[in-house]
Amino acid sequence: MENEIPLISIRDMCKVYNPGENEVWALNHVNLEIGRGELVAIIGQSGSGKSTLMNMLGCLDIPTSGTYYLNGVNVATLTDNQLSDIRNREIGFIFQGFNLIPGLNAIENVEVPLFYRGVSKKEQRELSVAALTQVGLAHRLEHRPSQMSGGQQQRVAIARAIAAAPPVILADEPTGNLDTGATKEILQILKDLNAGGRTVILITHDNEIAAQAKRVIRISDGKVESDTGHS
Repeated sequence: MENEIPLISIRDMCKVYNPGENEVWALNHVNLEIGRGELVAIIGQSGSGKSTLMNMLGCLDIPTSGTYYLNGVNVATLTDNQLSDIRNREIGFIFQGFNLIPGLNAIENVEVPLFYRGVSKKEQRELSVAALTQVGLAHRLEHRPSQMSGGQQQRVAIARAIAAAPPVILADEPTGNLDTGATKEILQILKDLNAGGRTVILITHDNEIAAQAKRVIRISDGKVESDTGHS
């Protein structure tokens, strides 16, 4: 059966910066599997290795050694262009800083990655409106980032991440710049996406945020310190 193959499989992954006398082991022989449809929080303090792990999971960097299989593909063997293609097709990114383009309205911001995927203009518009409606912004389609609250901007960023229906949503401190009310809204949207079948990986340093996930992986000194809630 297809779902017996984990969506993400990391084996003996190491990431070493400055090899030699002053080397830093950002990841130290990490082993990890994440199945389809999981809601996982990866938690760790600054310098724990969680950001490096996120970069690996998001195909933004490749390991010094070890393997990373995403959907059965060994990511470590791919070229930069192939990695870029995987990022575009397999992963929806949500960042703490929203990363919206100020001069574009909500629809246009969501359309950008669809354009790079070669989606037709008509389908770009349809997918963008559907994604923005899904995150509760059907009434703000023409608004630019400066005309929206932080919570609304992050919802546009989520719509951009989900418009092309990638199997993995990678959220890096997605509520870091938001107040309590907006944080609850964003976490609920991520839970709803997970309930709809998406694999959601939440990177955070906040125990309360991590507690929203069904599984919590704690990273410390480049190693998996604990992995709770994994069935």
